[in-house]
Amino acid sequence: MTKMSTIGSSEERDKTPLEGCPGCVLEQTLSLIESMLAAESVEDLWRIFTEAMAETGFPRAIYGFTRDGVADALTDMGRVLFLSNHEPAYLEGFIGRGLYRDAPMVRWAADNVGASSWRHVAEAYAAGELTEAERKVIDFNRKMGVNAGYSISFRDASTLSKGALGLVGAPEATQDEIDGLWERVGRTVLTTATVLHLRMSSFPHPKTTALTPRQREALEWVAHGKTTQDIALLMGISVAMVEKHLRLARIALDVEKTSHAVAKAIRLNQIFLPG
Repeated sequence: MTKMSTIGSSEERDKTPLEGCPGCVLEQTLSLIESMLAAESVEDLWRIFTEAMAETGFPRAIYGFTRDGVADALTDMGRVLFLSNHEPAYLEGFIGRGLYRDAPMVRWAADNVGASSWRHVAEAYAAGELTEAERKVIDFNRKMGVNAGYSISFRDASTLSKGALGLVGAPEATQDEIDGLWERVGRTVLTTATVLHLRMSSFPHPKTTALTPRQREALEWVAHGKTTQDIALLMGISVAMVEKHLRLARIALDVEKTSHAVAKAIRLNQIFLPG
């Protein structure tokens, strides 16, 4: 990844890497986006993004993406692509103990699109407007130094898909400081976060069983309206072998019908159709 340049003067050194001269910001942002677009895996993409966010003022981040509906994702993390650079002790409580289900930030992200300061959560806590379960989450966050941040919820084409990102300031950062940072670099952060989500959603879901090349090919021909006899001729194999590929694809995708296998494979980026 092209590193963000260091600003020279004492006044500029107090700024984050995304707060330099307008031309510098543009070049730095384009370099970051180019690196993200060139990433060849989920892990590389996440590393590039989180390194840039740490330089900007958000050293911790947590990202989730599901293609199976928000309600199911909130009760079954196995349906979620989940990434974070938080400390294991924090994740053990927030994810392992299921605190995320009652987190006001997560609930906001599930119901909205855009970016939101955590100020409204702190104000609701101070006013006694949160439920006991929600207050428990905030108390845990404060104990772990998760005090100030922003939630970003992305717009997805499918009603079943949902992606969201939590960006967290340093433990000593106040929400006033984070809101001030967002005033200066929020538009750039939101743009790069959106690129992150679009790239993440383009990768095959890592928690699904990968189809073999022949299974993918057979499903793609089904999606084009071909019969098993047609597919056998096109693939140069027997009808029985076509049926075997389709049966194993249904097993891999955990569906009963081939039409469902096609739909799920497309949704999970296991097969791709032109247009």
